[in-house]
Amino acid sequence: MLRGLTFSLEPGAITGLVGPSGSGKTTLMRALVGVQRISSGSLTVLGSRAGTPSLRGRIGYMAQSPSVYDDLTVRQNLRYFASICGHGAEVDDLIASVGLSSLARGRVRDLSGGERSRVSLAVALLGAPPVLVLDEPTVGLDPVLRRDLWAMFRAAAQAGATVLVSTHVMEEAERCDRLLLLREGELLAEGSPGALLRRSGTATLEDAFIELSGAQ
Repeated sequence: MLRGLTFSLEPGAITGLVGPSGSGKTTLMRALVGVQRISSGSLTVLGSRAGTPSLRGRIGYMAQSPSVYDDLTVRQNLRYFASICGHGAEVDDLIASVGLSSLARGRVRDLSGGERSRVSLAVALLGAPPVLVLDEPTVGLDPVLRRDLWAMFRAAAQAGATVLVSTHVMEEAERCDRLLLLREGELLAEGSPGALLRRSGTATLEDAFIELSGAQ
C-alpha cells in the first residue's frame, strides 16, 4: 500500500526508485503506467491522468515478469509490438542493443529468464517513448550487459526521455540523477545521490538508506 506520496519526475533525467522488496516500488510503477488503480489522490503523466488511453503509445514499460509471447521468436515479438505501436525500422537494432542478435530467430519459450527479460526491455524501448518505466530491468544480467543497458538508459534520458528505474542494487542507484527512497509504501527521502549522502552524513548510499529509514 502506498501512503501519501508526493513527487515529480523530470524529463531528461534518470530517477531511481529504491527500496527493499515489498516497499511499493512495483505498485507505484504499475500505477504510473495505468494498470494499477489508486484509491485516492491524483497521478498525472505527460499532462494526462495515468491510465488514459492516449498514453499507451507514449510510455515504455518493462514489468518484472516478461510480458512477451512464448510461441513467437524474438524478432516476431518485436515486430508484433512494433506494428501495434506503428514502429518497425529499429527492430533489429533493438535486438542487437539488448544482446540477442544470435537468438533473434529462436522462440522465446526456449530462452533463459534473463534472455526473456531482455526481450521485454527491447519491447519497452520501441519507438523511443518519452517516458520509460523499468521495473528492475537488469536483474540476472551479467556486468557487461548491465553496463551497456545503463548506457542505453542514459542515452534515452539525454534525448529528453523521463526514465524511472527501480532497483535494490545501490551500485545502480549511484548511476541515477535522482533517487526516491521507499519503505513500506512511504517516501522516506528524495534527491540526488550526493544530496542524500550529505543529508544522512554517511559515506555510502546503502548506509544513507538505513540512516534515513531509521532502520538501525
